[in-house]
Amino acid sequence: MDNAVDYIVVGAGSAGCVLASRLSEDGATVALLEAGPPDRYPFIHVPAGIMQLIDNPRVNWNYAAEPEAGTGGRALHWPRGRVIGGSHSINGMLYVRGNAADYDGWAQLGCRGWSYADVLPYFKASEAYAGGEDDYRGRDGPMPVADYNTILPITHRFVEAAQQAGFALTADYNGARQDGVAYSQMTRRGRFRASTARTFLARARGRTNLRIEANALATGLMFDGHRCTGVAFRQQGRARELRAARAVVLAAGAVNSPHLLQLSGIGPAAHLSSLGIDVRHDLPGVGANLSDHYVIRVTHRVRGAVTLNELARGWRRAREVGRYLVSGTGALTFGVTSAMVFCASRDGVASPDLQLLFTPASYRSDKLALEHQPGMLVAVCPVRPSSRGTVMAASADPQAAPAIRPNYLSDADDLRVLAAGMAHARRIFAAPALAGHSVGELTPGPEIDDAASFEAFARSQGNTLYHPVGTCKMGIDPMAVVDPRLRVHGLDGLRVADASVMPVLSSGNTNAPTIMIAEKAAAMLREEAAG
Repeated sequence: MDNAVDYIVVGAGSAGCVLASRLSEDGATVALLEAGPPDRYPFIHVPAGIMQLIDNPRVNWNYAAEPEAGTGGRALHWPRGRVIGGSHSINGMLYVRGNAADYDGWAQLGCRGWSYADVLPYFKASEAYAGGEDDYRGRDGPMPVADYNTILPITHRFVEAAQQAGFALTADYNGARQDGVAYSQMTRRGRFRASTARTFLARARGRTNLRIEANALATGLMFDGHRCTGVAFRQQGRARELRAARAVVLAAGAVNSPHLLQLSGIGPAAHLSSLGIDVRHDLPGVGANLSDHYVIRVTHRVRGAVTLNELARGWRRAREVGRYLVSGTGALTFGVTSAMVFCASRDGVASPDLQLLFTPASYRSDKLALEHQPGMLVAVCPVRPSSRGTVMAASADPQAAPAIRPNYLSDADDLRVLAAGMAHARRIFAAPALAGHSVGELTPGPEIDDAASFEAFARSQGNTLYHPVGTCKMGIDPMAVVDPRLRVHGLDGLRVADASVMPVLSSGNTNAPTIMIAEKAAAMLREEAAG
């Protein structure tokens, strides 16, 4: 058995790197376990390298959701980072905090201490952003947040068209006001991706009280009665164990955190027993409440403007590589979305329930690869979907993937919001600033013009936006897995601090809220240790 440490953090992703860095700041001994390798694969660090990461097995779990009738029997690809930095090493780098009403809603559900006023200081503490207002934005945190340093003219036309369609220009969607049209912000330092591994964790790497164990697959949690005392894991073919004097903190994400709990006998008793797993603690909410952003794409062929499709090949590609190497600008610094609109699906909605994400590119229908002809798209995303699914162990074998059942579009209101979003996107594309650049709508296509044809399109062509949350939800109700201090209900010495604890999805991309959760979790643990 290896020596004990104060804290074990399982998962070196968006949350885990933050936790390891913050917990080790005051001298506590910390071990960070990551199932994947170090983040040395070069495409991780080039923002546009996401196309080489989205299904790459060397850095990606490459999960698949179970085929479901609600999505036309398709087994949707579910990428999750399996590398130091986790999904923040392979994502689209968008920095979106969500809406203040999201966190006030969490507090109203019984998550005391998680209102917007409570969490804003942790958002600010994590970031270094030059824009916005001091009341909302952090200036000297570990993680740089940046505006695009190169913007294609077609993106400016989209922002102009959205205003012509009635959406106000918003200077900072992470500031006082979220709704309206805005240019994207991203986690980037100069020309490189600014993952939590290359920011938070990089600050801590020289500390002798922090050990980082890569290629270490957690296989189970260890207990003494009701207290979690450590983690069993496999590394280089060898079974190892590590003990924690203060706490084990799961930060393995909305798929792997509930899966590890279930493998350790913590979860819905009947399901665990059916797999031959000894039930340690019957906790029915583990793996339930899965929520994810499901999107459709409204795509147009483009004329009279340059898009990423052309920049990605031929002489233009060579020019962009040169720009990147010489000045750190150009298309290789792009994330996946250059501008976005937050808006309401109908009158009377208290805060935006739709996000329209503009990309100056279009993709092939058979895979995430750029088309050769010029194109542009808007991804229509209901940000607070009502549909709920599950992540459940399919075997007692720790190396077997769990069964992911998102249950997309099982709530009819999600279809209504999607349809409203498509109508908004069509209005923007029809506005004068963009209409002259459109050759026509490719998808869904003008023939999709009634409820029945739209539902068929949404179910057969929609896809995940890669934002699963909620499977170890925080709260005080019978299906809650952790309390507002992120302690697993009914057990001692065990916390969960990642996207899985969100009781409800945040209104937008989930990386920034996950980092905030880890910041607050670390602060609570350090507060408790100090007495």
